[in-house]
Amino acid sequence: MRLFSTEQVSKYHPDKYADQISDAVLDACLRRDKNSRVACETMVKGNTVILAGEITTRAEINYAEIVTGVAKKLGYQVDNILTYIQTQSPEIAGGIGDGDKLGAGDQGMMYGYACSETESRLPFGFDLANRIIAAIEKDVETNPDTVFKGDAKCQVTVDLDAEPNMDSVKTILVSACHKDDVTLEATQYAIHEILWECGVDTKKVVVIANPAGSWTIGGPTADCGLTGRKIVCDQYGGYCPVGGGAFSGKDPSKVDRSGAYMARKIACDILQKTPGLNRCEVQIAYAIGWKEPMSVNVKTDAASGTFDANAAEWIRENYDLSPAGIIKELNLLEENYEKLAEGCHFRMRSNG
Repeated sequence: MRLFSTEQVSKYHPDKYADQISDAVLDACLRRDKNSRVACETMVKGNTVILAGEITTRAEINYAEIVTGVAKKLGYQVDNILTYIQTQSPEIAGGIGDGDKLGAGDQGMMYGYACSETESRLPFGFDLANRIIAAIEKDVETNPDTVFKGDAKCQVTVDLDAEPNMDSVKTILVSACHKDDVTLEATQYAIHEILWECGVDTKKVVVIANPAGSWTIGGPTADCGLTGRKIVCDQYGGYCPVGGGAFSGKDPSKVDRSGAYMARKIACDILQKTPGLNRCEVQIAYAIGWKEPMSVNVKTDAASGTFDANAAEWIRENYDLSPAGIIKELNLLEENYEKLAEGCHFRMRSNG
């Protein structure tokens, strides 16, 4: 038995709160100026929000309105907004270019992954963690009698040697912030109900619900939140490597984001076009200012290593991996980035 644990957090988690603010800023810039260059970082603590980064745009941006809009959506209060924004470095701007000559906005490696275990093409354990968190969020937003406040984390442990289905699930840990007048026992019962809704037989799975006891103070009041601190939750839940760069707050010239989205699409495409294949991992690496990637690597569960080598060549021949090509192929100038930042980006995106 090989036990493996994976995790997801709710959109009310302070780190995801920060992600959503950063991406709401990005959305506002791109709506008014498709050539915006955005690198927006957010820190949230209590009723204070700090924005910092580099933004070059022709758009007039009302940062206070954006921040308070995201806060209101999540039920948080903002009394103090500090903004430390400057324009993109002219050396970087000159080095990466624009239009069809756009080069990578940074160096780094990105990973895409897909598997046949679920409809989402995400690993079963991580897909389950996503669905449990989504069920808690839905209860918060649609059930007037909900016991939950919103901030929550879910950890799923599976046996990798078993078939990727409910029988492989060994333990589910859920920590959920609850209302002040709700007891710990009532919260634990509500968590069990959520699990049943997600198809979990709680009589067969070890369920750990709010193991630290009552949790009534959550969100940015309890914990400081930072953009980009949940990159594993944003991607594959630990089932495969992730690049070093976060997604949120970055315009698609930054290949940390766009390159990872493209790698995911390619992994899904290879899985779909290749009968008998169950897993595919794609790595792409870029140099800042270069249009074409430095390397493309493919790992699958195919019996022959030749398949992976041929797949890497096939990718180069059949996909435009330049930043401009990726942006066009995935329509990344029209994306709703704030929505993506609510959860796993590859569960939220309709095209992978």
